[in-house]
Amino acid sequence: GLVAALEAQSRKASVPVSVEADAVGRYPADVEATVYFCTLEALQNVAKYAGADRTVIRLSQSNGSLSFEVVDEGRGFDPDAVATGSGLQGMADRLAAVGGSLEIRSAPGSGTTVAGRVPVTAA
Repeated sequence: GLVAALEAQSRKASVPVSVEADAVGRYPADVEATVYFCTLEALQNVAKYAGADRTVIRLSQSNGSLSFEVVDEGRGFDPDAVATGSGLQGMADRLAAVGGSLEIRSAPGSGTTVAGRVPVTAA
């Protein structure tokens, strides 16, 4: 499942990663693949740009949506001052293709949270 796949990838990350999953089950394959690949892209961004000591992946389901967050305590950035790179645009496009959305929360010196939400029904 999604949680096991992300836990396996987290063990390979260049920065220590913990996975927190709350009431997350199985979902349609396209939804699981979308969340998986978006989470991996966010982890790659942490490794390349964040300068973080650790990262947390949070997964949860509520109100008919599967949500994920990749949170780091790295250097952060001003999302309004930085052009959206191909990785972030790719995540947004991938999520939109399954009816979801992407949100980036960051500030210089305050880390970054990459958050996504996809409407679901458990498989």
